Amino acid sequence: MNNLIDIMQLSTEELQGLINTALDIIADPKKYAHVCEGKKLATLFFEPSTRTRLSFEAAMYELGGHVLGFSEAQSSSAAKGESVADTARTVGCYADIIAMRHPKEGAPLVASRTAGVPVINAGDGGHNHPTQTLADLLTIYREKGGFENLTIGLCGDLKFGRTVHSLISAMSRYKGVRFVLISPEELRVPRYIVTDVLEKGNIPYEETTSLEDAMPRLDILYMTRVQRERFFNEADYLRLKDSYVLTPEKLIPAKATLSVMHPLPRVNEIAVSVDSDPRACYFKQVLNGKYMRMALILKLLEVQV
Repeated sequence: MNNLIDIMQLSTEELQGLINTALDIIADPKKYAHVCEGKKLATLFFEPSTRTRLSFEAAMYELGGHVLGFSEAQSSSAAKGESVADTARTVGCYADIIAMRHPKEGAPLVASRTAGVPVINAGDGGHNHPTQTLADLLTIYREKGGFENLTIGLCGDLKFGRTVHSLISAMSRYKGVRFVLISPEELRVPRYIVTDVLEKGNIPYEETTSLEDAMPRLDILYMTRVQRERFFNEADYLRLKDSYVLTPEKLIPAKATLSVMHPLPRVNEIAVSVDSDPRACYFKQVLNGKYMRMALILKLLEVQV
């Protein structure tokens, strides 16, 4: 594997390998502190990001490498009309590996064809976000001890939520996994996810508009924000943005072992008062994302430790 564009490029064995590396990094960070000396990561972010961009940068620095790049399209030659392919080919002359976020679906794939160095998709429109899924998987693994026999509730914007699409694809490969898809009618999971992943794999799932009805059965509740930047119509965004707000009261019927996850940033879909609940895992996800990005960089650069 030379690039990571879609989480499904990774077999379950490869995912476990990345998890094992991440767990070793957590246990012995000093062992990894200099393994990428002389290597450079370029972060090409054509769309705003806090966690993803900074965690890639932190990951490379903690491996002993260096970082260059830009954090918005206006500070790159894209503002002059340069193509993604040409930008990637140019940056590939300066860096050993590229992490790219772009609002257009497929842009990191285009970049991977010309860059000449490994390209990591750090989010492309409403399509895919494989490294967030790696963060999610390490969180699930550390919280649950594995991936089998879990009931996963996905709540909020399931139509445009690229993290949801990637997580469904990744988790659908494990035995005994069930999905409860909780959303307004207008923001349901795209049909291609239902037909190509869930129905094709005979994965049990249900679609509902009621978070309260689903809550007692869930092992994992994955909340998402309604994303203003994906809407063409401001009125639709305003009508749907507060469809689901998780509060301590709504968690009363939930299992004591529930794990509440969120890719962040949140707006108001999880009340701040939930943060102190021991079931809240979303800031753990942030840290787990750094460790999994470290493991991925090592794999793509073929660094032996």
